[in-house]
Amino acid sequence: MTNKHIVIDARSRRSSTGRYVDRLVEHLQDIDSENRYTILQQSDDPWRPKASNFQIATCDFPQFSFNPLDQIRFPWQLHRLKPDLVHFTMTQQPVLYFGKVITTTHDLTMLRFSRAGSLPGWIHSTRMALYRFLFWWAHRKSTRIITPTKFVKKDLAKLQPFTIKKTIVTYEASDHLEKMKPVAVKGARNPFIFHVGSPFPHKNIKRLIQAFEIVKEQQTDLQLILGGKKEQYYEELEEWALDSPVRKSILFYGFVPDPEMRWLHENAEAYVLPSLSEGFAIPGLEAMDNGCALISSNATCLPEVFGEAAHYFDPYDVADIARAIQEVLRGDSLKKKLIISGQAQVKKYSWSKMAKETLTIYKDILKN
Repeated sequence: MTNKHIVIDARSRRSSTGRYVDRLVEHLQDIDSENRYTILQQSDDPWRPKASNFQIATCDFPQFSFNPLDQIRFPWQLHRLKPDLVHFTMTQQPVLYFGKVITTTHDLTMLRFSRAGSLPGWIHSTRMALYRFLFWWAHRKSTRIITPTKFVKKDLAKLQPFTIKKTIVTYEASDHLEKMKPVAVKGARNPFIFHVGSPFPHKNIKRLIQAFEIVKEQQTDLQLILGGKKEQYYEELEEWALDSPVRKSILFYGFVPDPEMRWLHENAEAYVLPSLSEGFAIPGLEAMDNGCALISSNATCLPEVFGEAAHYFDPYDVADIARAIQEVLRGDSLKKKLIISGQAQVKKYSWSKMAKETLTIYKDILKN
């Protein structure tokens, strides 16, 4: 395979799932100087390539759009680029593009936990019907499908059996914050546990707060810190928590920059991940990588990714979440074991390895 033109859709680079494509593109520049790459990005995205065989193309079409004009103009833009291969790094993609395609599907969470929000019910139902069609069609026309875990591969195959033979797993990784100078989080006090992320329904933060109420009965000085961009779900959670008897011990911090994140990892009793559904769960690995004990849900892919390096609970059982937190808080030996095991577990994953495996997939497709 020489001098092929590969287009990578990086419009999601700055979103919560954008770490994957951001690291993929960065590492591909280090390992592939032969092929020509065009990176699709939004007009206000400041990212620029460092390799001469990489270029950018502005692409401001929404991630999720059934606007007929978008469905025509986006494929036309791709057609004019004359790619040999297009890698859509999210399942959302134009229906009318029929070139050679790879699709990365991170999980099936949207199919199971999406809710209408402020939309009328009939609009939400229509959108979800269209999304299910798009989800099926994207996989049907893809030459290969990439998933971040074996769990997602199997989960997808249960829904769409035809995907099993063309799905390949490429594990993701975490980012080490060692070079960051830690900055203390204002309002935090020891001891504390914490969670960072947008509180979508499947993130299960309400049950975490309910479990925290139980734990506080025995450890009255404990604080719970919740970080994440302040948007609709975050504001709803804050309002819901007003009635909690432990509200004064919950710090809603909002967006957490990397220096503050490093401080949280270094000073917390544990990071708690209560999710009902994940495709890979990078924040849990980051906790391990930065020397923080991990207490995790046992749902979906999480035991696959974390192995023996997390202390697990049933995310649907508030009492069991409390039990797992209490056991880590009470046992210094357990906490130390989790930290040591976590730092060994995280070494199994590498963004560089992920990029190399993805390049192998590109080469395998393009040689035919």
